[in-house]
Amino acid sequence: MTGERAPRVLRVNAVAHPGPDDPAARLSDHLRRGLGLTGTKVGCGTGDCGACTVMIDGQPAYSCLVPVGQVVGREVVTVEGLGGCTRTGAALQESLLAHQAVQCGFCLPGMLVTAAALLEDGAEVTAERVRTALDGVLCRCTGYHKIVDAVTAVASGAPPPSAPRTAKAGSAVGSPLRRLDGAAKTAGTDLFAADGIPRDALLARAVRSPHDRARFALGDLAAYRAAHPGLALVLTAADVPGRNLHGVAPAFADQPVLAEEHTRFRGEAVALVVGERAVVEALDLDRFPVVWTSLEPIRTVADGLRAGAPPIHSHRPDNVLIEGGCRTGDATAALDASHVLVEGRFTTQFVEHAYLEPEAGWAVAEGTGVAVYSCTQAPHAHRADLARILALDPEQVRVVPTAVGGGFGGKLDLTTQPFVALAALATGRPVAMVYTRAESMATSTKRHPAVLRARMGATADGRITGIEFDGDYNTGAYASWGSAVATRVPISAAGPYVVPAYRARTRAVHTNITPAGAFRGFGVPQTLVGQEQLIDELADACGVDPLEFRIRNALRPGDTTVTGQVLRDSVGIVECLQALRPRWSRARAACVSFNRHGGRFRRGAGIAAFLYGCGNTALSNPSTIRFGIRPDGTPVLHQGAVDAGQGANTVIPQIAADALGVPVTSLEIIGPDTSRTPDCGRTSASRQTFVTGRAAKDAGRALREQILKGRDIAATALLEPGEGTLRLRDDFRCVDVDLRSLPRDEFGYVFRAEETFDPPTTTLDGDGQGSPYAVYAFGAHLAEVQVDTETGQVEVRRVTAAHDVGRAVNPTLLEGQLEGGIAQGIGMALVEDYVPGQTDNLYDYEIPRATQMPSVESLFIESPSDLGPFGAKGIGEPALVPTPAAVLNALSHAIGGRVRSTPASPRRVLAALADHAVAASGGGRS
Repeated sequence: MTGERAPRVLRVNAVAHPGPDDPAARLSDHLRRGLGLTGTKVGCGTGDCGACTVMIDGQPAYSCLVPVGQVVGREVVTVEGLGGCTRTGAALQESLLAHQAVQCGFCLPGMLVTAAALLEDGAEVTAERVRTALDGVLCRCTGYHKIVDAVTAVASGAPPPSAPRTAKAGSAVGSPLRRLDGAAKTAGTDLFAADGIPRDALLARAVRSPHDRARFALGDLAAYRAAHPGLALVLTAADVPGRNLHGVAPAFADQPVLAEEHTRFRGEAVALVVGERAVVEALDLDRFPVVWTSLEPIRTVADGLRAGAPPIHSHRPDNVLIEGGCRTGDATAALDASHVLVEGRFTTQFVEHAYLEPEAGWAVAEGTGVAVYSCTQAPHAHRADLARILALDPEQVRVVPTAVGGGFGGKLDLTTQPFVALAALATGRPVAMVYTRAESMATSTKRHPAVLRARMGATADGRITGIEFDGDYNTGAYASWGSAVATRVPISAAGPYVVPAYRARTRAVHTNITPAGAFRGFGVPQTLVGQEQLIDELADACGVDPLEFRIRNALRPGDTTVTGQVLRDSVGIVECLQALRPRWSRARAACVSFNRHGGRFRRGAGIAAFLYGCGNTALSNPSTIRFGIRPDGTPVLHQGAVDAGQGANTVIPQIAADALGVPVTSLEIIGPDTSRTPDCGRTSASRQTFVTGRAAKDAGRALREQILKGRDIAATALLEPGEGTLRLRDDFRCVDVDLRSLPRDEFGYVFRAEETFDPPTTTLDGDGQGSPYAVYAFGAHLAEVQVDTETGQVEVRRVTAAHDVGRAVNPTLLEGQLEGGIAQGIGMALVEDYVPGQTDNLYDYEIPRATQMPSVESLFIESPSDLGPFGAKGIGEPALVPTPAAVLNALSHAIGGRVRSTPASPRRVLAALADHAVAASGGGRS
C-alpha cells in the first residue's frame, strides 16, 4: 500500500528478527539480552577492548558503541554465525584450536570476527596485516602469537599444525593435545559469568565511595526505596546476618562486605541497591542518600610507616599487616668482607590484572541455602567465606564457577559473590551483578607496589658471599594476599643461587589505595626488578659475563637454599642457563655490532633468572580428586581445579587418563562445583598441575588397582571401556568385567577412588628456616630490546624463555602460558601503571597489543620431580616472573644507565641516558 512503512527488520547471522523496541540501545545489549547471542562479549563498554566486535555489512565494528537502530536493514554477523555466514569463519575456528591459540577464550569472539572480516574478500594477507587488524582487540592471556599464526595460516592456506584431538591410552602426557574445552570457546557458546544470568533475575548495583578515605552517614533509605518503584531493597552492613568481614586468610580477614561508618579506599561499597533490571540500571547512584566527609588519605608506604600516621585499622596501629623474613649466616659480616659490593634502591608500580572479563555473577536461593554462580578461582574457599558472611553452614552454600575470562590471581578474592548471595536470600529471587570496567578496575586487587633495598657481595672470582634485602610492599586498604607476598618474597629474593650468608626482611604495609592482592608471582616479579639488576651489576664489578656469573652461582641438586632446604631433584636452572648460552652470545655480539655504527637507536640484551616455589608457602594446600567408573562403562573424573585459561581442564584429564590407562577422550569430566567436586584448592601459586595433577595421578592409579585386583591379568593390562563392560587385555588374555552386575556406591559408581595430595612442606622457624615448598620451578629469560635515544621509547624485539618444567604435560599449552606471561611482564616493565581514579579504563591503562609483542622462543628443560605427576611442576606464574627484570637488564645494556623504577617510561629512560652521560663524562648531577 502506498505510504506504508517497511517493517523494521534486524538481520543477524542471516536470520531476520523484529526491529528493536529501543533503537538507541547498544547493539551489544540487544544481541545478548534480546536475541540471546551471548557469544558477543562486553569487556569495557567503551570500545577499548574489542571483545564485542561484530561484522556489520562485512566490516568489523564495536557493538558496544553502535545503537541497534543503526543496523536495521543491514547484515550483522556474530561469532555464532561465522561458520555459515562468512567465507573463512569455520576454518578460523578450527585453526585457532589446531594452533592452541585458545586460553580463557573471552577475547576470541572479537578476534575471530575481526579476522573473518579481514579475510572475507580473499585478498593477500600477511602476518603483519593480521597483527595490525587484531590490534583493536585486546588479549591478556595468550601474548597474541598463536592467534596471529592461526589467522595467517588460514589466509595462506597452510596446513594446520599437529594438535591431536585425542591420544591413545597411556600417551596423553607429553602430547600437544588440543584443549578439551576449546571448541565451545571458539564457537562462542562457553558461558562466562555474565552469560548465564537467568532472565527473571533482579539486578544489584553497589553504592561506592568516591574518596580514598572518608566517613559517611546514610540518609533515609526507606524514602529512597519508595521513590523508586521497582526497587526491591537496599542493603547495608546492618543486613549482613553473619560476619561482615572476609579475606583470603581467615586470620587476617579485615574487609567488610559493606563498610560501616567509614571507607578505606576509593570504590569501597557502602550499600547495595537491588531491583528490576531497568529500574536499577536507570538509577543515578550519585543521588543516593549518603553524606561523605573526606579525610586525608595515606597513599604511600612511607606515609603509612611515618611516626604518628593514622592507623588504617585500629588493631594494626603501625599500619604493618605482617613482616616476613629469612636469615642464614651473618650477612653483614659476609658483605663487609666481600671483595666486591653493590647496592641499590628500586621501586615498582601498581599493576592492574586487566583480565578482559569484568567480575559478574548471580545467586539463586536453593533449599535452605543459596547457590552462587561466578567467575571465581577459588570455589571451596569462597564457599567457606560466604557461609561465615551469611551465617549458614558451608553445606548450605553451593559455589559453581562459570567459565573464567582471565584471572591471574585477581579472581581469588570475593567480589560480586556476597552481594548477590545476600540479595537472593533476602528477596527469594535470582539476583545478578555485573561490574562495569571502571568498577572492576577501581575495586579489584592489584599487584603490590614495592620499595626495595638490597646489598650483594662477591669474591674476586665471582662467587656470591652474601645478600641483604629489605622490601616494603603496599598492600592497600585490606589484607587480601599481603601475608602471602610478605612470606614468599624473603625466600625468592635470594634467587636461584647459592648464598652462604643471607638476611631478608619484608613488610606488607597498609595505605588508603585499592587493596593489593595476588597477581601472577606474589611479589616475586617486583623483587627481581631489583635483585636481578644487582646481580648484573655484581657480575660487571667482578668482570664476569652476566650469564656465566649466574651459572657459576646457580643451585644444583644437593645444594641448600637460604631456608636450609636441601634440593634433592628437579633443579634445572643450570640447564636453563646453558640452553640460553648460544643465543646469549649471538645476541650480545649483535648488539655490539649494531651499536658500533651510532645513531639514535641502540640495542641491548639482558637476562634474568629465578626460582619459584610451587604451591602455598610453608602451608598445607591439598587437592582431592574423585575418579569413578559408572555401570555403563564411562570413566568419570571429578576435577575441581578452576581453569582460568591456563589449561587445567585439559592437563588434569591428560594426567588422570594416563594413570588409569584409558584414552583421555573416554573420560566424562565433571568440572568445579562445590556440590559435585572435591576441593582442589585455589587456582593460584602455580599449584594446579603439580598438586591437583598429582592427586589425579594417584586417583587414577588407585582406581586402576581396584579394577585389576583379584583378576588374572597383568598389571600392565590395557583397559577398554565398553557399553556396560570393561575389557582388560594383556599380551596373553582378555577379561571382560560385567559392570552392570556390580553394586553401586553412594555416587553411583561400581569402582571409585578418591585421593588427596598435600605437598610435603614444613613451617618456617623464626629465622625463616625450613622447607616451605615441596618443589621449585626454575628458569631464565633472555630479552633483546631496541631503544630510541631521542624519544626514550623501548621496543622489546625478542624474548627467549628457558624453563625447567619437570615434565611437559602439554608442550603447546606451556608455550601459550609463556607467551602470555611474557606479554604481561613486558607491560609491567615498560607501560603499565595503575593510578586509582585516573586509569580505570583500558584506554588510559595501557596493556600490550598484538603489534607490540616481540618474537618469543620457548625452551623446555625436563628435570622431573619425584613428587610431580609424571615429573611435572607449575608454569603459570614462572612464565611472567623474570620478564620485567630481563627487559630492564637489556635496557641497561643498550643505554649504559639503569632505570630503577618501573615502568621504564620514556621519561625515565631519557633520565637514565642523561645520568649515564654525566657519569661517563666524570661529572655529577647538579
